[in-house]
Amino acid sequence: MTPFLFRRFPATWLIAAIGLTGLAVKINAAAPSVAREDRPPRKVVVGTVVIGYDHFQQPLPRRLQVMDEVAARMANDAAKAYPAKPLDLIVLPEFFLAHPAKALADQAVRLDEILPRIAACARLHRAYMIVPALVHEDQPTPRFSNLALIVDRGGALLGIYRKVHPVAPQGTDSIENGTTPGGEFPVFACDFGRLGVQICFDMLYADGWQALAKRGAEIVALPSASPDTAHPSMYALQHGYYVVSATPRDHAAFYSPLGLIEAEATQEGSVIVHQIDLSYEVVHWEEQLEEGAALTKKFGDKVGYHYYHSQDAGIFWSNDPSMTIGQMVRSLGLVGREANVERIRVLEDKARGGPPETLK
Repeated sequence: MTPFLFRRFPATWLIAAIGLTGLAVKINAAAPSVAREDRPPRKVVVGTVVIGYDHFQQPLPRRLQVMDEVAARMANDAAKAYPAKPLDLIVLPEFFLAHPAKALADQAVRLDEILPRIAACARLHRAYMIVPALVHEDQPTPRFSNLALIVDRGGALLGIYRKVHPVAPQGTDSIENGTTPGGEFPVFACDFGRLGVQICFDMLYADGWQALAKRGAEIVALPSASPDTAHPSMYALQHGYYVVSATPRDHAAFYSPLGLIEAEATQEGSVIVHQIDLSYEVVHWEEQLEEGAALTKKFGDKVGYHYYHSQDAGIFWSNDPSMTIGQMVRSLGLVGREANVERIRVLEDKARGGPPETLK
């Protein structure tokens, strides 16, 4: 995970007007009170990329051009695969925008160099964008930041996530050649759902993933220099959200709340777009579920799912705006895995006369 060292409104006006630290705080609003499975279908089309190492040797103008090219490919692929649903979110890898140089001060870009171009790309494709960059910031204090810019469909800067856990290679006390760690884990309220971000070495620390879960994140974007699969799989399963990685090699992947890779791109230079539904339900094996077939018999193509025979579980969603997946599952006399686990815990505690010793 060693890093590659090698609008609507003008960016400078926006930064001066609202203050970037305050922006992140405002985004951390309370999550909706309605249970996930009882909300109407919420389809989200996300694009990600395996960019290849050559990208990080390119000058900034070429990197910006690649951003435009990759976004266009994602938009075209999304239009073909999901004609009824436009591209919602573009995720790019760590250090996507920087100057190719050895010294940190020479690598870092300034926000006003890149924000207008990112804003134009987001407006063109009407998609949210997560664009990582190495940035020389003057506010609130002078520093170099490994960060991800979150820009909305209209090209406005929605917020910034600054990498909280940048790496210090063994044998040195220098944190990514002198970057300043961030200190917040904001969740961004997008029109499709609640979005969190972690960057590369953040995978080795649980605090950010836990904070995002507590704040109601439904998708966590993972721009990375590493193609690690074990950690994002673990966090997706543990916290019940989707994780989408973007990488330079091996694969960029979509991790479902079951902790399984649902889709991936594996070749350098390849992009992938994939649709998920944030109003999902996870259901463990039950005989009457028939590994999902019972729902298909009852609702036809109004229900969708991925069932994993080897895991004895599936992830289910509704394709009918008038009926939630929760209603569909309950129509079989079933509940989702979380509710069922708690139901059985209560029965166990009652049968033994109390909780197990370790929980008292």
